Amino acid sequence: MIAGVSACSLVACQSNDATAPSTPATTGASAAADGGTIPAGEPDVNGDGKVVIGVLSPGDINDKGYYQSFVDSAEAFATSKGWTVIKRGSVPVADALNAARALCQQKVDLVALGASELKDAIPASEEPVCEKTAWYVPSSDNVPQTPKIVLSSDEPRQSMLAAGYAAGLLMQERGDTKAGFVTGPEADFSVLAAKAFKAGIKSVVPNAELITTYTGDFNDSAKAKEAVQAQISQGVKLVYPYLGGATDAATELANTGKLITLTPGTDRCASTKPTFDISVLFSPGDYFNAALQQFAEGKLAMGVKRVWQLGVDPYPTVKICKGTAEQTQKLETFMNDIGSKKIDVTAEVDRLGS
Repeated sequence: MIAGVSACSLVACQSNDATAPSTPATTGASAAADGGTIPAGEPDVNGDGKVVIGVLSPGDINDKGYYQSFVDSAEAFATSKGWTVIKRGSVPVADALNAARALCQQKVDLVALGASELKDAIPASEEPVCEKTAWYVPSSDNVPQTPKIVLSSDEPRQSMLAAGYAAGLLMQERGDTKAGFVTGPEADFSVLAAKAFKAGIKSVVPNAELITTYTGDFNDSAKAKEAVQAQISQGVKLVYPYLGGATDAATELANTGKLITLTPGTDRCASTKPTFDISVLFSPGDYFNAALQQFAEGKLAMGVKRVWQLGVDPYPTVKICKGTAEQTQKLETFMNDIGSKKIDVTAEVDRLGS
């Protein structure tokens, strides 16, 4: 899943979860203090006198949400440093490997994948064409650690459980008991997200019902609107458009019915068209920005994994846009309890999410 600047660096906070190779990954690389290896010359890894960031995304990089946040972070940071960004969105999974090779041929210093769906690109990191590149990869359980990449991940059940809890607080205030969840393909991660979201709602509203619709496409606005309309007809009072490019179309329709709405990854509490009631922040751009800062300082190590924790790190997090002081405090306490492990997320999701 999923998702600003984190105050916690990718290298300095390796205590959460880190693995490292026993020797430098490339000639001239140096060992990082907290594990992994730092490519020689970072950030000018290929030594051509300039820094170029290459970004590949499986989604619409103009979706005003999850996928765009990743590219926006790269471009904002690169501009501040006088770097160049080469970007490509809507990369088919089947074309991931060739797309990565093409970036390396353009002499990029860092290959950044916008989401783990493009994991098939990773073997290019071991090929001669990409020899002098660093790699940033958003992680999921099916992405193996290798010496040539840095993995960045979170635990999506944490943010989705907290999103459901926040939704439950607003539903409780209005006396609502029926909610909707609209997403794209029925994949493992989207099924798990719906399950965790439901568990969060039911922890506040025990008799709540969640209607989940899989449209098969994160970016198809027509399908998303059709799903939202069907859910409105079934009496939902809240809808979570857990989508990409179709987010705004789905939310605008939900707004017409005065439904409670949530964001899929970014802070849009200030948005007026459409409007959102809860911002669920797990934007990859938040994590990527921290990685780029380390890259600029020559401290971004390959061969390590960083796991971002809700209730511990600044991101992921959840906020109620116009919540009461009591609602805000309850949500803050809930997230802190997740961070301290007072709340067992896995057990809670299994207990209430089925």
